[in-house]
Amino acid sequence: MSLAEATRTAARRRPFLLAALRADVVNYTAAAGFLAAEVGADDTDAVSTALSRFADELPTYETESRDVRVTMRSGLDRTGEDDDDDEAVLSVGGTGFAPNSGSLTGIVVTGNVDAASLASVLSRLLTEDVVIVAAAVAESFVVVVERRDGANAVRFVEDALDAVPK
Repeated sequence: MSLAEATRTAARRRPFLLAALRADVVNYTAAAGFLAAEVGADDTDAVSTALSRFADELPTYETESRDVRVTMRSGLDRTGEDDDDDEAVLSVGGTGFAPNSGSLTGIVVTGNVDAASLASVLSRLLTEDVVIVAAAVAESFVVVVERRDGANAVRFVEDALDAVPK
């Protein structure tokens, strides 16, 4: 594998770096130093050049606003396989989250949602130090957080959905 191919592969393994390359906000020297050992290069200038060329080939970073409705369901509890999950807000792999005076809150998003919108929301919540208990997407998506984070999480979710990367 050439140095250019190794550099591209290393950058693709780091979504934050790929997004930064697309947005043209990368310090190429610093990024090259970060990747040099992985790509097996002693010459960070060559890695920097490879990153710059790769960035030129990438589509420009763009975002779009999503038409969604965001609601909050408080008092969720974790349920198991044997529990009746008819009321579950989220159920994956035998574990559900249903209303039952619990200490969790579900942020429910309906409308124009997909995996990219969930990824944007999860990234935003993580940067705000919100602990994500569970999350899933289908025709809508749900993110389960601790009750104390619920109100702030709604605002962060709405904000993240105003600028979902394309």
